[in-house]
Amino acid sequence: APRSEHTPASYVLRVNGADRPVTDAWIGESLLYVLRERLGLAGAKDGCSQGECGACNVQVDGRLVASCLVPAATAAGSEVRTVEGLATDDEPSDVQRALAKCGAVQCGFCIPGMAMTVHDLLEGNHAPTELETRQALCGNLCRCSGYRGVLDAVAEVVAGREAAAAGAEEARIPRQAPPGAGSVQQQPQQRDGGMA
Repeated sequence: APRSEHTPASYVLRVNGADRPVTDAWIGESLLYVLRERLGLAGAKDGCSQGECGACNVQVDGRLVASCLVPAATAAGSEVRTVEGLATDDEPSDVQRALAKCGAVQCGFCIPGMAMTVHDLLEGNHAPTELETRQALCGNLCRCSGYRGVLDAVAEVVAGREAAAAGAEEARIPRQAPPGAGSVQQQPQQRDGGMA
């Protein structure tokens, strides 16, 4: 058998909460390549292979990274979150739903990276201004539709989360009865010093 100049490596990646073994891999394979080609998670896209377009964005230990620039073996022992991991119980996340509703999805190539960027932004800043949102998205290139739909989606998610939090807060705090309206009967105070 022909002998390779590269010794194969094996490691385990924790991706979207599950341990995923990677065997017989070249130690220099990018996280993007391993996610797509070895693990079958095709959400992250290879738009530039240089970390410039944002299409391959994922989170590693809670930090947004361009997976095309990260050697996969260095992510062993870390928690990797991909766009596939944003959904809960097979339901798209609020960010994913808002992106679709606001018309941000055109060809779909850049949207997984945009979704990861928006999730990352909202985890650190629960109510970003439009400028802060634009700054967060500056590393994501869209060739089809532009960014208006994404900006609208962020505003919609923020408004929805604030409304849900206000509703939960209101439902959690019971209404307090006015003094004397409780079910406990109050006894008239004795004015004889308790001698009666």
